[in-house]
Amino acid sequence: TGLPDGGQMGSTLIHGATVLSVDAENRVFDGGYVAIRNGRISAIGPRDGTPDPSGFDEVFELTGHLVMPGLVNAHTHSVMVLFRGRSEGQSLLTMEGWYNSIREPELSLVSTDIGPAVALSCAEMALSGTTTFCDQYFFADEIADAVKAAGLRSVIAYGIVQLGDRERGEQELARATAFLERQRSADGRVIPWFGPHAPYVDNTEDLLVAEVEVANRYGVGLHLHMACGPEDNEETIRRYGTTAAVALEKLGFFKGRIHAAHCLDLSPEDIAVFARAPNASVSYNATAGLRSGREGICPVVDLRAAGVTVALGTDNVAANNSYDMVAEMRVAGLVASHREGVAQPLSSRDLIRMATIEGAKALGLAHEIGSLEVGKAADIVAFDLRGAGYSETPDPETLLIYSGSGRDVRHVWVDGEQLVNDRSLTRRPYRDIRQAYSATYAGFWSRVDDAKKKEVA
Repeated sequence: TGLPDGGQMGSTLIHGATVLSVDAENRVFDGGYVAIRNGRISAIGPRDGTPDPSGFDEVFELTGHLVMPGLVNAHTHSVMVLFRGRSEGQSLLTMEGWYNSIREPELSLVSTDIGPAVALSCAEMALSGTTTFCDQYFFADEIADAVKAAGLRSVIAYGIVQLGDRERGEQELARATAFLERQRSADGRVIPWFGPHAPYVDNTEDLLVAEVEVANRYGVGLHLHMACGPEDNEETIRRYGTTAAVALEKLGFFKGRIHAAHCLDLSPEDIAVFARAPNASVSYNATAGLRSGREGICPVVDLRAAGVTVALGTDNVAANNSYDMVAEMRVAGLVASHREGVAQPLSSRDLIRMATIEGAKALGLAHEIGSLEVGKAADIVAFDLRGAGYSETPDPETLLIYSGSGRDVRHVWVDGEQLVNDRSLTRRPYRDIRQAYSATYAGFWSRVDDAKKKEVA
């Protein structure tokens, strides 16, 4: 793996920390080490096996830190940082709430808005420990450019919204296919997918079938919203007497790699559909679900018991307002306890795995990321546990999730490249990113206001 300027990466030794491997045995090394050479993990182990630091270009002695795989945010819309705080009192998991507070202002977006917005989102994610995220939106090429500049890893699903317009659906499918073609040979940290916004609600049956056929032909996944509420099933119950998931299985939709966000209203039959599918996963977005006011809560315990891969996501920061995946793990654990009426049906270790290796599995990247193992890409984060709120514990996973914060991230590496060094971004100063974003934000909302005035006139 090369550096952006074409130079080759060197070697890095991280040692003295509590190291969570998140491997199959969930090995934890107290005072352990991780060695990185040319962007890959070359060794990992306990304190007494620490290599000679003189053999490395860079050495980080991280006593009092927790070192673990980079976090995977399995569902978000990075451009929508522009809508933060703009949808309060609206449920974004309803068609009405989404259309009124998001869809209409979106019509004023222009391509030059995208880079500054995604840059800010990537900065916030990196600074809170996320190294990979799954995005779904329009302007997919512009998102890809901004992600490459930031250095994060991302699955970018080209958002397809049809809203009953057959011709629009055909055009969007063609554009999404062209996006796949352009990005397949691009920077390895960006992986192109399809993003049908929501089945039956705004993507017709014919379009869904075509999307799966093209996605399978290119070997990519489909990222969509699913079972967000009763209206998701209204059309299929009327036509077929079944839920959307069951109807989609009969269509052959679940033959593809399907990554479904939210899934608040899954029936036992729906869970069985996911369990039967060769590559189906769910993004559990607990905070966004709670803020939406929906009664349904994703049946995570039942999904996992059925063998379904369940990852964690923040959703957009109009619905969640934060990219902090540590906070998301905490809320996910609390909500599962509330739903099941049992104390911690998801252990802290479960939640860590859902935010790392299970997210990697959902995105088809478990061979590359999600755990600290020899040969994998060096996507690594280090949390500083020396501050107030932390103390000695036999359970570092619980300490991080229920006592910690993404703001305690000190260092971040992606592909062995250090993107965060001592709480500062290395590629571009946060101050510059924020200034560019603030100007973009003001311009965008000024255009939205002008469009509203024209409608009234």
